[in-house]
Amino acid sequence: MPSGWPATLTYDSWSATCDTLHAHTQVLGKLAVAIAPPEPELQHAALRLTARGWETLAMPAPDGSGAIVAALDLRAHEALVEHSDGSARRVALTPDRAVGEVTRELLEAVGELAGPVEINPTPQEVPWSVPLDQDEEHARYDPAQVASYFAAATRAALILAAFRAPYRGRSTPVNAWWGSFDLAVNLFSGLPADPPSQDFIMRNAMDAQEVAVGWWPGDGRYGRAAFYAYAHPAPDGFADAKLSPAAARWEEALGEYVLDWDDLSASADPHATALAFARSAFSHACAVCEWDPALAASAEGTPPPVAGRA
Repeated sequence: MPSGWPATLTYDSWSATCDTLHAHTQVLGKLAVAIAPPEPELQHAALRLTARGWETLAMPAPDGSGAIVAALDLRAHEALVEHSDGSARRVALTPDRAVGEVTRELLEAVGELAGPVEINPTPQEVPWSVPLDQDEEHARYDPAQVASYFAAATRAALILAAFRAPYRGRSTPVNAWWGSFDLAVNLFSGLPADPPSQDFIMRNAMDAQEVAVGWWPGDGRYGRAAFYAYAHPAPDGFADAKLSPAAARWEEALGEYVLDWDDLSASADPHATALAFARSAFSHACAVCEWDPALAASAEGTPPPVAGRA
């Protein structure tokens, strides 16, 4: 493994902490859903991975007093709420504390700083159903495992940001999605698309032609950290490509191309290898989905972004 490149844990080896952390991110996402102005493709509900952890964007305080941000500080290992007036409340994540306890304290902190807010406490896109504010099952929080995750997630976010940077069509920033617990960028062709189903998330999040490239740390379906790529809608033949690098493959059970973190780590330049995967997947998707060739070329830096100083 190249010097300084972080290793990742298999999901089985840190599943208890992973699920607890995942549940904490859902609380932040639920706050964004409740407070932030709605945006297309549910962008108002997306979080960001920053230099300290998972965060909301600035959201209007429920009492109209300014703006608030909710975050999970994965260096200090605490949840927090900050107000634009400088006040803040912090909730410890260690020693191990149940998700329900942390959720109740975090919502109380929002109420103290910015007025009361109600969230839908039902967790989403996870195999458990106990409301977040009542969840006493998920309490394991190992700081070393969280640090390992955060180191890898940070590298992944930087790769995704570098991939989307030159694209001249509409795209998202690097979103941290609290339902699927992944990081992703979405690049759009500018054309609408029929959602794959009529449930609330699919109907609102996938109503445009897009290519998504992302990373997740593994879960119960796929127990290894990996980059992934998919197109919506995907025409016949989308799964037939040979992407770069050679370790990339189509994973039928997921309906996505994947590049495992371990294969990436074994390369001489993991950052460049991951970029090659993202660009290869996007180029293939643009070709089979018949996107404007100029959009496809822009993701490769043609024409190049403005360089130099203003």
